[in-house]
Amino acid sequence: MKKLAIASDHAGFELKESIIAYLHDKGVELEDFGPENNDRVDYPDYGISIAQAIREKKVDRGIVICGTGVGMSIVVNRFPGIRGTLCSDLYTTKMCREHNDSNILIMGGRVIGKGLAEEIVTMWLDTPFEGGRHQKRLDKIKELDRKLETKGDL
Repeated sequence: MKKLAIASDHAGFELKESIIAYLHDKGVELEDFGPENNDRVDYPDYGISIAQAIREKKVDRGIVICGTGVGMSIVVNRFPGIRGTLCSDLYTTKMCREHNDSNILIMGGRVIGKGLAEEIVTMWLDTPFEGGRHQKRLDKIKELDRKLETKGDL
């Protein structure tokens, strides 16, 4: 992976800062899309910025964190080409990379602790997409994205 982006809202800020420090220690190139503190903000603004950066190929993958992860999940998955996955366990994390080629990791800052979050991030970064039968399924999703972008509906 070339470049990773991270963002949160106020509820995910503390976990975001912890993950940034963890990834810097591992030598991962990372761009922080904010916020800069834990003052109340609107999570859609930060989810949108990460999804757009991936679609515009400014970054390869992203991590977004809000209180539960649900709000960020709703936001990022509105964008064609985005496969955001809400992870709070290692099995889901492994499968979302192997089978779905997840390009945004979503976590709930009020749901998981720092230690588990670090394990999830490491697994998500280190697990490759398997391709094969899974590529056929992603191709169907890409075709759906294309139809929705060009026609606005199915």
